[in-house]
Amino acid sequence: MSSNSTTRAHLDTVEKGGSLRVLTYAGAIIAFLIGSGFATGQEILQYFTAYGYWGVFGTGLLVLLLMSYVAVEFFIVGQAKKFERPSRIFHYYCGKYVGTFFDYFSVLFVFLSFTVMVAGAGAVFEEHYGLSKYFGGIGLALAVGISVWFGLKSLVDVIGKIGPLIVIVAIALGLLGIMRNPAGIAEGQALLPSLDLTQASTNWFMAGLSYVGFCMLWLAAFLTALGKTARNRKEAVAGGIVGSVLFSLACIVVGLGLLANITKVGGTEIPMLVLANDISPVMAAGISVMVLAGIYTTAVPLLWTVSSRFFADKTPRFKYLTIALAVIGTIIGLVLPFSQMVNIVYVINGYVGILLLVLMMVKTIRRVVRRQPV
Repeated sequence: MSSNSTTRAHLDTVEKGGSLRVLTYAGAIIAFLIGSGFATGQEILQYFTAYGYWGVFGTGLLVLLLMSYVAVEFFIVGQAKKFERPSRIFHYYCGKYVGTFFDYFSVLFVFLSFTVMVAGAGAVFEEHYGLSKYFGGIGLALAVGISVWFGLKSLVDVIGKIGPLIVIVAIALGLLGIMRNPAGIAEGQALLPSLDLTQASTNWFMAGLSYVGFCMLWLAAFLTALGKTARNRKEAVAGGIVGSVLFSLACIVVGLGLLANITKVGGTEIPMLVLANDISPVMAAGISVMVLAGIYTTAVPLLWTVSSRFFADKTPRFKYLTIALAVIGTIIGLVLPFSQMVNIVYVINGYVGILLLVLMMVKTIRRVVRRQPV
């Protein structure tokens, strides 16, 4: 083989490897964001569908734009700075004092989000399987605790591959919901004012900002840590954009599917399973497994993020803290109903996240205007 042919073959291999890494990063973002709130449909119902067309398309577009910016920023800063502690990302954007506040606040929020995952698993077992919510909550905590025990690399290898599959299933279910009752979208839009649906905010725009806000507090440390593994800036940017776009499109499709069947799913704990069961009980059984997988893929990095804030990955103290947090999170997560947990934890923390978004944008604009490196 000639030297030119050898070089071309090598470049092809590198390009394929880079594409695979981009998809893995995108999958990790998607899997992280598709937790109990998205996978069950409760999150989409409160943040998107409850506002009708403006919620589905307005919030969807807002989330697509802002989430792409946020994911890319966290990735490229993580790739460039390679912080010893991922939580240093808050100091980079907010300075010493405000950054310290976000550092500790995000740890609290991420832990509370883990409790929401526990509540979601419990709700699936209770509403769909007719079993005690304690089976679902405790079972999830055990699975997550064991996964985090083995560290971040194993975690990324697993969730980066599960994420895209869950998105495909969620989109398919949303499309089926629309196709089975296309006229239901307009009917649902007309019925919304008469329905007492729980909403994330007073209007769709603030709901969108709040949604991005709480997702940011989830993603900050996790994507900063992943950014360290990116070989170059191009990979980091591509992974952030692909993951954010696919996730946002999934939100829009699922939002429309729920709107088309709003009289059936409104007021339920697990809207997606209600939608699936209406199509086929056999499908609902399969979807229930996917919902639990979606909850798992988010719960794992959430718990890892909290433990890694205090101790180095895979150390004995890291592992013992992980188990302790899993136990405490299970107890908290099984106290309140799942829908209330989503509305309280996500919404309140989403508004705090908006402040972080503003500070990030200020930092980015200054960096671009002054032509400073990351």
